[in-house]
Amino acid sequence: MKFNTKTIHGGQSLDPSYNAVMPPIYQTSTYAQKSPGDHKGYEYSRTHNPTRTALERAFASIENANYGLAFASGLAAIDAIIKLLKPGDEVISTNDLYGGTYRLFVKIFSTYGIKFHFVGMNAIDNIERLINKNTRLIWTETPTNPMLNIIDIASLSALSKKHKILLAVDNTFATPYLQKPIDLGADIVVHSATKYLGGHSDVVLGAIMLNDKELAEKLSFIQNASGAICGPQDSFLVLRGIKTLHVRMQRHCDNTRLIAEYLNSNNKIQKVYWPGFTFHQNHEIAKEQMSDYGGMLSFELKGGKTKDAFKVLERLKLFTLAESLGGVESLSGHPASMTHASIPKIEREKSGLSDSLIRLSVGIEDSEDLINDLAQAIS
Repeated sequence: MKFNTKTIHGGQSLDPSYNAVMPPIYQTSTYAQKSPGDHKGYEYSRTHNPTRTALERAFASIENANYGLAFASGLAAIDAIIKLLKPGDEVISTNDLYGGTYRLFVKIFSTYGIKFHFVGMNAIDNIERLINKNTRLIWTETPTNPMLNIIDIASLSALSKKHKILLAVDNTFATPYLQKPIDLGADIVVHSATKYLGGHSDVVLGAIMLNDKELAEKLSFIQNASGAICGPQDSFLVLRGIKTLHVRMQRHCDNTRLIAEYLNSNNKIQKVYWPGFTFHQNHEIAKEQMSDYGGMLSFELKGGKTKDAFKVLERLKLFTLAESLGGVESLSGHPASMTHASIPKIEREKSGLSDSLIRLSVGIEDSEDLINDLAQAIS
């Protein structure tokens, strides 16, 4: 089954009660049993819910995985993955990552004796020199948030297998439409399904996809025991969003390409970060492991003044200044004070994230209107 068909039919079946085409929203907390333990596969909705099951099957299908798990948020999914570890274990993470992930690692799990190393992952040597007998997990995003760095998943997979450690890839920016980390050797894929998978800025939800049965059972246990699950209404909304993922993502990509080219030609712009440029670091890797370059870009104005970046953000009309990304509408943001404020300034600057950086989540509006909005704001 091809990807575009999978988004509609992957992992799905008609509802057995009335042959409903769309899975019903099973808004229930519990299920009747004929006798203790004699039920139809569902006992309590924290453990399983038919609407969530349909979503989890769709998650597995679109990532070419055997198993999918749905959580209350992307961070809840990441939280479950780190709970696979124990005090004394070590994690090597990219130093350019979502601020919420950094906060979870440093402010929560490091206090329980898990050690995190943050390093630029453009070169494999940077990672291998940090591996020791306590290393249990390599954590990466690609493209990264917000610098759009590209990390070689296949090379990371070879490294992780050489040292018998897990590789987890946050695939939120690329989505399975553009990139499939499991096919490239990743052990675990995670998404903030709030973003492109949901696609309409109306739900908060997280996803994990993987192939290994034992690992899936451990994560399923953590999911149930910790209880950070999504409700049936949210499951329904993301399942609906997945059905148009392939259509939306191509429009996001097409619009972003035109906007990146416009910004790169604007004499008031210092630098544009977009992996589709041939001069973008690791562009060739992006070209190999992605089918297109996504709907995200970042840029800096000449002069690098934070106040000028703020002026542009305040003047934008179609690009709404707001947290998040991946919706049908275009969003703008100032990572240093918004999505990445929890990362200390000195650490942000190590990854190239300046206080004047602007991040755009390019929507599916008319590209000419979006370019005109940027032009008037920058002028």
